[in-house]
Amino acid sequence: MVRRTGWRRWRRAAVLGVAWLVVACTPTGSDLPPLPPPPDAAAYHLGPGDRVRVIVYGDKELTDTFDIGDDGRISLPLAGQVMARGSTPGELADAVAATLTRRGMIKDPSVAVQVETYRPVFILGEVARPGQYPYEPGMTVIAAVSVAGGYTYRAIKSYEGVVRTKGTRTSDGLVKPQDRLEPGDVVTIYDRVF
Repeated sequence: MVRRTGWRRWRRAAVLGVAWLVVACTPTGSDLPPLPPPPDAAAYHLGPGDRVRVIVYGDKELTDTFDIGDDGRISLPLAGQVMARGSTPGELADAVAATLTRRGMIKDPSVAVQVETYRPVFILGEVARPGQYPYEPGMTVIAAVSVAGGYTYRAIKSYEGVVRTKGTRTSDGLVKPQDRLEPGDVVTIYDRVF
């Protein structure tokens, strides 16, 4: 009788130990949903931290480079502030043209907007040099990890977590190393549980 009770206790402890290992060894971040792929570059929406070049054809004084401020606006000389957050470069060009017309500065302006510098991406977690890095169009997760010095020996290399902000909406999810990033993305490289 004593033997059976000892065996039951041992079996129960083994089952609990295996259950604990399953819970403890579940990789961090693996419960996040997949993040949808970013749209094509033509649909890029501007945001704080971007630098744009506004070209007003026929008026060199109004042609300049502007940083989009934390409030999402650019400040044009003599014309005032124009909202840039959430608009595409083409939509911002239309808004600048409308502002110049409304202020009576130019009757029928021809305006173009180019993105000069994108918002940086941020790489956190199990990389050699976590931090802020410049975004390049078409940048993938693995390219960003490479810029950050590569994975550490503890890194999970099959998926990463990304926090993406569009306008005022923030979403997070999982991406694979070959997935494209967007400007302003915050990438987290998770660590393995040994």
